[in-house]
Amino acid sequence: MSQIKPKTLFEKVWKEHIVSEETLANPAILYIDLHLIHEVTTPQAFSMLRNNNLDVRKKNLTIGTMDHSTPTLPVNNFKDIEIAGADAANQVRTMIKNCNDFGLELFDFDSINRGIVHVIGPELGLTQPGKTIVCGDSHTSTHGAFGALAFGIGTTEVGHVLATQCLLQRKPKTLSIEVLGSLKNGVSAKDLILAIIGKIGVDGGTGYVMEYMGEAISSMSMEGRMTMCNMSIEAGAKAGMIAPDDATYEFLIDKPRSPKKEAWDKALNHWKSLPSDEGSIFDKIITIDANKLEPMITFGTNPGMVIGVNDPVPISENDAAFSKAIDYMQISPGETLHNKPIDVVFIGSCTNSRLSDLQEAANILKDRKISDDVTMLVVPGSQKIKRDAEAIGLDKVFKKAGAQWREAGCSMCLGMNGDTVDPGKLSVSTSNRNFEGRQGKGSRTILASPSTAAASAIEGNITDPRRYIT
Repeated sequence: MSQIKPKTLFEKVWKEHIVSEETLANPAILYIDLHLIHEVTTPQAFSMLRNNNLDVRKKNLTIGTMDHSTPTLPVNNFKDIEIAGADAANQVRTMIKNCNDFGLELFDFDSINRGIVHVIGPELGLTQPGKTIVCGDSHTSTHGAFGALAFGIGTTEVGHVLATQCLLQRKPKTLSIEVLGSLKNGVSAKDLILAIIGKIGVDGGTGYVMEYMGEAISSMSMEGRMTMCNMSIEAGAKAGMIAPDDATYEFLIDKPRSPKKEAWDKALNHWKSLPSDEGSIFDKIITIDANKLEPMITFGTNPGMVIGVNDPVPISENDAAFSKAIDYMQISPGETLHNKPIDVVFIGSCTNSRLSDLQEAANILKDRKISDDVTMLVVPGSQKIKRDAEAIGLDKVFKKAGAQWREAGCSMCLGMNGDTVDPGKLSVSTSNRNFEGRQGKGSRTILASPSTAAASAIEGNITDPRRYIT
């Protein structure tokens, strides 16, 4: 009698959602449990439905929100959106019409549940272990923190999911990232994922689904796990996943869209079967020592160009891309970026805009002032997070320190709706990408944790946050 082969978390979720098996000639057909949509990547997909006289296959499995094109200054009507830009206003109008026409739930710009798509999914309990989740957005991998298989898709694929609730997919390989030991005080999930990307490179995860495991991961909050999985895509991975555990279940149990009563018990029983089996085999294994990590910052124009906050910029000879990147950033090989003057600090994005991220920054800013030379924006990830932060006085901390407190949205992460960094200016950002011009034409971006961003805002230069952490 043959023994059952141990399976990884990914393999279990994949197997449960196969409609048609992959062959050499054809990809697998994968069933999708949850389709999240926003106003930027959907117009063409809905046009495809109309042009082919098609309806949305599973209306209850598609949820929409406004996040990219909605200004982070108070929005009361379309006039406010139009001030931010005609394109933004048109995207919002189109999203409203499409969701109304096809009978889809939408968290509109005046909804109390509106927010960044990868923030509201978990906070509403829509994101659950074992689900397949897609969105026309790269950082859909965020939802993998719950043991879901979640990944971004293109606009054409958005149309396919709307019409069929399925996707054609080739099965990725598996990559285990085991994080040994524990993170030191002042070192966060953001620092850890930057260190991982720095180690394996921006293409180190290409073709893989990455599963994070180990002591440092199991002891991490759900917010920290979301930060880890969010940036898996920056290592080239298809998705990032973390096995569900007691922290996952505690997070979900009281969420509005989580299963209730008997349905909860049934779901929980299934969720507990999902973690990778003992003896399961990964295609590749990487080990990280958490004890050796310090606060991390990027120095170039991709998230893999990363160093410890006190380390010098590396020297790389005969590398044209490297030289181009540091020339753009106006830095030099061998230079230490600690104490380098900055112009802008941004705390927000689907990576670091949750309540714990805001608390992390506020703990450093409390009873302190940001530098007169720094403009600082704090943008919560959802309207709920904004309300929760205001209920405990975080907004007062930020405003007293000299920062701007905004409405929920994607904001300066990708330079939307006037929330931009001016040409040549240097930003310390808690977002996920530091590409050329990402935060505004000619802007320069250094990625960092909320603690490092807040400490840097106070000093007016790149600062090790541990000097402010007791």
